[in-house]
Amino acid sequence: MSWSSVAPLLSVTPSKLDSSSSFLPSSSSSVSSVRVSLSLSWRFRPTSIRYLSSPSSSLSLRKQICRAAEYKFPDPIPEFADEETEKFRTHLLNKLSKKDLYEDSVEEVVGICTEIFSTFLHTEYGGPGTLLVVPFIDMADTLNERGLPGGQQAARAAIKWAQNHVDKDWNEWTGDKN
Repeated sequence: MSWSSVAPLLSVTPSKLDSSSSFLPSSSSSVSSVRVSLSLSWRFRPTSIRYLSSPSSSLSLRKQICRAAEYKFPDPIPEFADEETEKFRTHLLNKLSKKDLYEDSVEEVVGICTEIFSTFLHTEYGGPGTLLVVPFIDMADTLNERGLPGGQQAARAAIKWAQNHVDKDWNEWTGDKN
């Protein structure tokens, strides 16, 4: 048995570091660079390394990677997107109407969220594995930029509903048993 240790070094210039960082003293502004060293130790058995890189296992791994790279997600289905958008709108309107936070702007908030969600479903969603967080971030950002109340809460309600329903509804729509 032998021990080997690895000590990577990271060279960082002060301009890339936040001056309020707790690990830099206040007088460090004259320092031209800071070296951060991290030492990690692992125990290796020389014989075990041979087994990890056998030709048959690396060939099998290469085949699996190639198959994964070749997989194509289905294109969005406009009819599914329309139906799912309507379900989303109904749910979000019911959910947000119960909160006093939105007052008179609940219709506008739901409209913005529904438009963003619909665009995503029509252009990008292609079944399980393709539900992204980006449209929900866009919802929160758009609502906040327009000065509407509850951007974060609306986006949270939207993503929670989408996680629970969109993939299941897609599988029902396409007849997939997964």
